[in-house]
Amino acid sequence: MARTLLLGAEAALPTTVGAASSFSQATVVRLYNSSASTAHLVTLLDSEYQGIGSMTIPAGTTEFIEKNHGDLLLAANAEVKGAKVGFTV
Repeated sequence: MARTLLLGAEAALPTTVGAASSFSQATVVRLYNSSASTAHLVTLLDSEYQGIGSMTIPAGTTEFIEKNHGDLLLAANAEVKGAKVGFTV
């Protein structure tokens, strides 16, 4: 069974492209949508702010994003929180 290794503090995802975050060069980021009722869009950008992809995270759920260390994340709403993590067995 894999376990989550916490490697950084949780913070709200930025909501603008210019403020997008790599979460301290993380290769895995745990995302949590803290909204009680609203799904929010999360977007992954490369280091030059070009779009790689996006997904909607339902209210109250957690997702793990694996990315390149320089890739950046932003969300449509600051209710989406992120933390740099790894996995351990």
